[in-house]
Amino acid sequence: MGAKTALLAFTDGDLRPALRGATRSDPSEAEALVRRVLPGCDVALVGDSSLFQTYPPEDIAHVTVLPGAEFVCDQRLVLDRPSELPEHLLRAGAGRRIVMHGMHSVVDWLCFAVWEDGKLVRSLSLSPGSGIIENIGEPYEFERPFWNGRHPVEPVPGWEDREPYPLPFHPLELGEVALSALFGFVIEGDPGPDDIEAEDVPVHVFRVGDPSGQELAAREAAHERAKRDLGPFTMYEMGPDGTMREVSWEEFEKAHPPNAPESHS
Repeated sequence: MGAKTALLAFTDGDLRPALRGATRSDPSEAEALVRRVLPGCDVALVGDSSLFQTYPPEDIAHVTVLPGAEFVCDQRLVLDRPSELPEHLLRAGAGRRIVMHGMHSVVDWLCFAVWEDGKLVRSLSLSPGSGIIENIGEPYEFERPFWNGRHPVEPVPGWEDREPYPLPFHPLELGEVALSALFGFVIEGDPGPDDIEAEDVPVHVFRVGDPSGQELAAREAAHERAKRDLGPFTMYEMGPDGTMREVSWEEFEKAHPPNAPESHS
């Protein structure tokens, strides 16, 4: 599994009706939404994409405004602790449902959260490295089979001597189920009977930069801290025969370039 998401939606109800048959939204309305959720930033429309591209590069936002729903894909809008959603985003979704979904395949991290009329009703954030970061509210029905042990993580061929997976299920597997249940589409999971094709939903692509330079400085500082804290470590990835093999950092970066450019045509 290699899916990543950074999704925030404001909606009047179930998202599927808003997404089904969606057409290109008004660029000015999309730009106004970007300025509400990322205030103070420089905003420039640079092209078009689809909702299937749920994890844009840094400083890029994918946006659409539809009847009954607004969507923004941006790495800055998903949080390790969704309960700390900034006040201006709660105001942006006042009187509506707010839905967040974040997923990162490199570290097996997942978060999703739902607010109803400004009140947080469910938040889950977890990864094998950090454990359960946040678990607020009653689990949804789609979660229960995972918590009840029906989706254990089986040992990877070639890694049978490793410690058991530290969570009762794989976050990315639950993440795809949550994406279907909360947003009405999947990236790599099995679509539900009523799910839509995210590739059919057009979005606007905006370059959204912090004119103060503080965001870039903070990212670079965090990157340096992470390298210092991690120290030397071994990278692994699955080989063509289905077993895990050791790779150098140079090989890994070549195969998985950070923020790889995508087409905005």
